[in-house]
Amino acid sequence: MKHYLLAIFLLITTVALAQQPAEKNNPDYKQLLQQVQKGEVYLIDVRTPEEYKEGNLEYSVNIDYLGEDFKTILSGLDKSKAVYVYCRSGNRSGKALDSLKILGFTHYYNLGGFEQLKAAGMPVRK
Repeated sequence: MKHYLLAIFLLITTVALAQQPAEKNNPDYKQLLQQVQKGEVYLIDVRTPEEYKEGNLEYSVNIDYLGEDFKTILSGLDKSKAVYVYCRSGNRSGKALDSLKILGFTHYYNLGGFEQLKAAGMPVRK
């Protein structure tokens, strides 16, 4: 009887969760760019300067994750502002979030990889 009740509970829970709207994984890029333009948030590309020169998102700033002064530069940013970070694949930007957390930032987001962002419609500079 217990197994039967557990199975019913799991079925109901699964159906209820499936009917909830999916959470958006990507921010509203248009709104994000407006916030960056107004200086309300940071958009940081953590790729190398060479990668950045090959193309980057409009209004982004390059702070090389592999650079010696990476954490020093981050520590000079306004910690009350949200920080959106991207790289080539999402790996370095994910690691950059660890640094932001350690430095006391509270709002930071990994946007993922440059090619995916470009394909999603983010404006690009070359």
